[in-house]
Amino acid sequence: MSEVFDCQQCGACCAYFRVSFYWAEGDDAPGGTVPAHLTQAKPARCVALTGEIGQRVGCSIYAQRSSTCQELMPGDDKCLKARAHHHQAISSAKNASTTA
Repeated sequence: MSEVFDCQQCGACCAYFRVSFYWAEGDDAPGGTVPAHLTQAKPARCVALTGEIGQRVGCSIYAQRSSTCQELMPGDDKCLKARAHHHQAISSAKNASTTA
């Protein structure tokens, strides 16, 4: 049996970890991709997270997300810590593959 991590039904990482986009990754900097207006605030929950945690979520800037977000992997230690904090169960499914 393998564990299934469906980030689009979770969102715990985006709500658990304090997200502050680094200004040098702003799209107004050379090579930056994150919309610059999102690099200013330090909210408790990522401002790019849409939807309701544990239901259906998404990233409004997925294609331009920061390097910090890109480093998070479904099922890694940070994922499991955030899921535990938000009481998100880990699904198990026979012959299922891990999803992002």
